[in-house]
Amino acid sequence: MARRTKRQLKNEINVVPYIDVMLVLLIIFMITAPMINPGQIELPEIGKSSAAPSAPLEVIVKADSSLALRDRAETDLERFVTHQQLIDAIKRKQSQNTEQPVVIAADKSVRYEEVIKVMDILQRHQVQRIGLLAQPK
Repeated sequence: MARRTKRQLKNEINVVPYIDVMLVLLIIFMITAPMINPGQIELPEIGKSSAAPSAPLEVIVKADSSLALRDRAETDLERFVTHQQLIDAIKRKQSQNTEQPVVIAADKSVRYEEVIKVMDILQRHQVQRIGLLAQPK
C-alpha cells in the first residue's frame, strides 16, 4: 500500500524570481546610463545696463504722521513736506526720469494706516515704482 502524502500549503513568497528580475534590470540600467547624454539647457543672456540705476526718492513718515522727502541723488538731507508738495516734487522728478523709484520709509511706531494713506495718494497721482523701505536686523 502506497501512502499518499498530503501537500502542505506554504505561507511564504518565493522571492528568487524577483531578485533575478531586479538584477537583470540593474544590469540594463548600468549599461544604458553612460550612453544617455544629459539634457543641455540654454540660459538667456543679458547685457550690462548702460545707465546706473537712479537713487530712489525716499518718502519718510515720521512718528507724528508728518511727511519728509529725501532725494538721495542730490543730498542726504530730508525736508518736511505736505501731501501736495510731496506729489509736486515726485512728479517733477519723474518728468525728468520716468523710471524714478519711490520708496516709503515709516517709523516703527507709525500706524500701518498712515503708510497705506501715503501709498494711496501716490497711486492716485499715477506715481510709478513705489516700494517699502525696511531696515535689516
